[in-house]
Order: sequence, then structure tokens, then C-alpha cells
Amino acid sequence: MKTPKNYWLLKTEAEEFSIDDLRKVKSEPWTGIRNFQARNNLRAMRVGDLCFIYHTGDEKAVVGIGKIASSPYPDKDPMWTVVDVSFVKKFKRPVTLAEIKFNPRSRDMIVARAPRLSVQPVSQGHFNYIKDLAEGK
Repeated sequence: MKTPKNYWLLKTEAEEFSIDDLRKVKSEPWTGIRNFQARNNLRAMRVGDLCFIYHTGDEKAVVGIGKIASSPYPDKDPMWTVVDVSFVKKFKRPVTLAEIKFNPRSRDMIVARAPRLSVQPVSQGHFNYIKDLAEGK
């Protein structure tokens, strides 16, 4: 029996590591997570899960899609967890946090209610809706 795919949102400072950086390197360990809830979300990830890449800072927007490319494994400090993320696509049009918060179809996403959580689950419905917005559908 095939395990259902999960969907996630991963936050990053664009100045530190952007969607364009991920495109260049093709795959990158998602390190530096030091929040227990975010760590537990990383531990729930499976190879093949899809994730939004979200730029924090001034941009505050979903800018593209990545794919979980490894099973979770220990960070340098084994109390924390890492997964490898590979590049899938960059959106032509980012979907801003303001747009997510004020849209009735997306305002109940975790990013609208708990914007500081750096790794968070996304429902399949929200994932498809935000992707469609970004692609102009």
C-alpha cells in the first residue's frame, strides 16, 4: 500500500538561502532548525513529500516548490533533525502572506496564524490552491 504524500511549508531568509540558491545546488540539507515543533515536523517528512519554499524578511511570500529528497536524519547536534530538499520549481508570481491571510480559501493555513513556525504542514487542498494562485489558474 502506498503511503499518502504530505505537504509542507519551509521558511528561509532569501538573503541566506533562496529558491534561486536551491535551484543552483539542486539539493540541500535543511539545517539550523532549533524549534521542537518544527523539528517534529521535519521528523514526519518522507521522501517525495512536496514543500513550499517561503521567503521571510521583506518578501514574506511562497516563492516555489521543493521536494523532500531524504529521510530525516540527525543534525550535527543529534537532538535536532535535518532533511535534504531538492528544487522543483520557482513560481512566476509569489503568493504573499497578506494574500494568504486575507483570502477566505487560505486564511486558516498555519502560516497565517503562526507565522514564526519555520517548518509547518500544509493540507493538500491548501497546497493545490496556493500553487494554482501562483500559476495564475
